[in-house]
Amino acid sequence: MNFLTGKKQFEKSFHLQNPDQAPDLMGINDQFLHLIESGMQVTLSAFDDDIKISGDNNEFVSQSYAILTALTKLLDHGIKLSGADVMNAINMAHAGTLDYFTDFYSEVLLHDSKGAPIRVKNYGQHQYVEAVRHKDITFGIGPAGTGKTYLAVVMAVTALKKRLVEKIILTRPAVEAGENLGFLPGDLKEKVDPYLRPVYDALYNVLGTEHTNRLLDRGVIEIAPLAYMRGRTLDQAFVILDEAQNTTEAQMKMFLTRLGFGSKMIVNGDVTQIDLPRHEKSGLIEASHILKGIDQIEFVQFKATDVVRHPVVAKIIEAYAHADEQRNKE
Repeated sequence: MNFLTGKKQFEKSFHLQNPDQAPDLMGINDQFLHLIESGMQVTLSAFDDDIKISGDNNEFVSQSYAILTALTKLLDHGIKLSGADVMNAINMAHAGTLDYFTDFYSEVLLHDSKGAPIRVKNYGQHQYVEAVRHKDITFGIGPAGTGKTYLAVVMAVTALKKRLVEKIILTRPAVEAGENLGFLPGDLKEKVDPYLRPVYDALYNVLGTEHTNRLLDRGVIEIAPLAYMRGRTLDQAFVILDEAQNTTEAQMKMFLTRLGFGSKMIVNGDVTQIDLPRHEKSGLIEASHILKGIDQIEFVQFKATDVVRHPVVAKIIEAYAHADEQRNKE
């Protein structure tokens, strides 16, 4: 019994078979333990090779024990843990799918520029990757932080390295290149480039800065505003449209009909972050209604629980979504 709250306390002790794993399991300054405490509403206390788990919800205490067990299995296989891995385990525990947690780590998609393995982090990402592999056009719809852009770049680079395509084309609508950026010097591409920073960051992470710049110079990788796609037929290319929620209906139709032989397309966007003028309908929303059921096109919906950033980000997304629902009801 907790004398401060008056609630019954449940306890469980997790024993580390390999004491050398303790620093990697707990994280720097016990940050991984703090994530589990926050996500599972428990208290974790480390004593040498044991971690005491306590809380007023027996199910959460048991799930926390299972999370530590699952994370230890990754360490047994030589996988270095990150905060994203811990958050994924927590989310899967809540969803009742923790038994499948280690399955996500059985396949390496690619190695980044530093040689580190790149893997899917959750079920949403797994669905996304499988859709890209088996469909000609994949729509990734959901909040920022779910890894849509990064995984799209990873899949594009993988296809390029396997010589399944001859070039990578990355584009986005130039919504901000109107009133907000019109005063800046340079052509449309130069004005839009700062807004493609997540794409550049993903390329630099996967290929390295020098290799990326060489491929850009040779035209193997092309980064351009969506307007530059008009009138083209994109054969043997891996084409990624980012920030697709800011396309108009006409722009989305124009983009999708650029698909050529031997090509793949990924269309990513977050329908809660539309910057179009109020009278314009989002091409992404319209496409999700019009194109469902067409063979070789798949829509993957990401949720707040798929966010692989700081845990508070998912809570912020859910809070705003709830506020939007309340406003719509009113």
